[in-house]
Amino acid sequence: MTHDRKQIEKKIQQELIDTEAQILDLKELTKPIAPDCAIGRVSRMDAINNKSINEAVLRKAELKLSGLKFALDRISDTDFGICAKCEQPIPLGRIMLVPHSRFCARCTD
Repeated sequence: MTHDRKQIEKKIQQELIDTEAQILDLKELTKPIAPDCAIGRVSRMDAINNKSINEAVLRKAELKLSGLKFALDRISDTDFGICAKCEQPIPLGRIMLVPHSRFCARCTD
């Protein structure tokens, strides 16, 4: 399990880096759209719609970042990798795909 934990820790650290970079990009995309910006009415509506979508993606990325930090803090705990609902081991494949998940695929979060 020690080798698995090292592999998981490495995966979480890479996900942290990627997610933080994604958040920075999304923060740029969610800046307010100036009303005097001469992009045309339809284009402005598209920009506002895209901004709303990016805001939702930003919120999801921030939640993921929080979950990754929580997982990294808990990686040394004896109950790391145990489903918070059914208390069964979470398969390594699931942890590698969704390292911030506290639940097995059956109990999905």
